[in-house]
Order: sequence, then C-alpha cells, then structure tokens
Amino acid sequence: MKIPKKTKAAFIRGFGDFDVIKYEDIDTPTPKPGHILVKVLAAGVNRLDHYIREGSLGVELSFPHILGTDASGEVAKLGEEVTGFEIGERVIILPGYPQKLNETDIRPTIAAPSFALPGLHISGTYTQYMQVPSYALIKDTTGLNPEEVATLPVALATAVHALRQIGKVKKGDKVLIHSGASGSGSMQIQVARAIGAEVATTIRSDAKGEFAKKIGANLVINTSKEDFVEVIKKWTKDQGADVIIDNLAGDVLPKSIEATRPMGKIVAFGFAAGPEVSFDIRSLFFAQKRLCGSMASDPEDLQFGLELLRQGKIKPVVDQVFPLSQAKDAHRLIASNKVTGNVVLLPWKS
Repeated sequence: MKIPKKTKAAFIRGFGDFDVIKYEDIDTPTPKPGHILVKVLAAGVNRLDHYIREGSLGVELSFPHILGTDASGEVAKLGEEVTGFEIGERVIILPGYPQKLNETDIRPTIAAPSFALPGLHISGTYTQYMQVPSYALIKDTTGLNPEEVATLPVALATAVHALRQIGKVKKGDKVLIHSGASGSGSMQIQVARAIGAEVATTIRSDAKGEFAKKIGANLVINTSKEDFVEVIKKWTKDQGADVIIDNLAGDVLPKSIEATRPMGKIVAFGFAAGPEVSFDIRSLFFAQKRLCGSMASDPEDLQFGLELLRQGKIKPVVDQVFPLSQAKDAHRLIASNKVTGNVVLLPWKS
C-alpha cells in the first residue's frame, strides 16, 4: 500500500463555532514502534466532538487539534515490533485507551493515569491516516460497511458501560432513556432491550417517536406534549423507573430524579440541556436514590456490544454521511438536535 506524504484532516486551531473547523493537508504520520498506521475509512461524529470544538468541556488542548473519537479503518503500515496484524486488514479503534502498555489491564480503563480519548486528549479520527497503538485496535469482523462500523465504538461501548456496569440493568427492569432518537440514545435503547429490560424513551417530535419505536422502545414519550414524570409513574404503577439514563441534564435531571423509584439509579450521561443542574437534595436523600456519572468504557464493553451485534440484537443507525471536507456541516447538524441516529464523515470522499 503506497502511503502519501500528506494527508487530509479536519482540525481546530482554537475553540469556537462551526467555522473554526479547518480542512487542510498535514504530514502523514509515521508509525512508532508498537503502533500501526490506520487508513481511516469512516469517522463517526459524536456530540462530544461538538462540546470539544466549542470549548465547553473546560479541557486545555494543544493546537492545532484533530477532532474525532470514532473510526473504522484498515491497516496501512506496521510499526516495528507489531505482530498479529496484516496490511489491508479491517480494524476498529477503541474509543479510549491508555497511552502506556503497562496500564492496559487497569479497570475501569478511565482510571489509568495515561488514559486518553482520541479527539480529546490526543489526536483524533477526522483524518485520512492516523497512528494507533496496536493494543488499541480490534479486528473488524462485523461484515458491515465502514460508515456503519464508524457509528459503533463510542455509542455502543458507552451504552453497554452505562447500562450494565453503572446502571446494573437486568432483565425485567423498567428503564427510561432520554433523547432516544439521538446517536447515544438510540444505541442505549437497543442495548437495554437486548439485556431484557422494558424501555421508555423521551423524544420531541412524532417522527422521532416512530423511529424510537422501530428500534425497540416499549413506550415513547413526546415531551413537547406530555410530562414524562407523570407518564413514567403511570407506566410503573406509581413506583418510578428502576434506572434512568439521563443524556440531557440541565432542568431535566431534577425531573429524572423525581421519576426514579426508591433505591433506583439515575445515570448522568450527558448535558445536551445544559451543564448546570439544581435540585432539592431531599428528592434523592429520603428515597435513597443513587445519582451516578458514566464516562468512557472498557474494551470488554465494546466486545460485549459487538457480540450483541453478531447475534442480530442491535443494528447501527446511520442518519447522514458527509465528506470530511464538510465536517463543519456535520457539527452544525449535530448541534441542531435534528439527528435521528448517527452522523458519519468519509475522509476519502470529495
């Protein structure tokens, strides 16, 4: 495989609105020992990328900075000391991994001192070529096309982590997932159903409600017409949900606490409705409800999710595909909250 000296990438030189994303040539990386040069066939776009670009995470970056956490690709070149991979082999990049080999056994993975998310702590996937430690790659045996695979790593692994590891969801549980038509929410619905839970979800339009039903939601709540607390209480015979995955925060999270049963769990997964939250502690305190955060995932979470995929219990959902040169338009779509499923960038499409 002939490797060009220059590669296209979408990156930022500072925080800001959509126009801070630049699409230019950069030097093609040379893989270090133990690393692999991956030809990125497709890169997923997550709301996390939007937060990083606008600077709302409060994380310092070294600019210029390449965005993107998700990618599917193929092996383009092997660095020294790499074994077990072949040129042209399809691979999936783990959605977060330690930078030091001796920390790869630490669990949760995010507790490793050198843990990094591509696109946040280290250079990301919005590029034609990127170098990745060989231990941060798994072989792609899904049989799916690259754009479908690119929707999986973050959404699938974090859904499994939030539901199984943090929420401890089990068969028969009643689970509420907010923003069920989003990339994260739609995957969380599928994983929860695959585990055996009954799933309610919130949406804001009838069209998104139909989509949520198609991917497995038992109950769809249009919050532009209904109070989800009242609907959940009725659905659970006034008990409340066993687990709520709150992708919104803001003024929604206090209501999520109210809609949770005594001893139930609220898993804070995002802040699309705003990062500032205020609630009466008594609503948590007296009923011994548990509020937990869920961030990142372990390799085992992705493997578990991929097994569900192989069993046909979940499917990737691609909403729109853009060439990498239109990364700013993809971000604009993500920020509009009009996405049904996932958005993908194709680095090799003009």
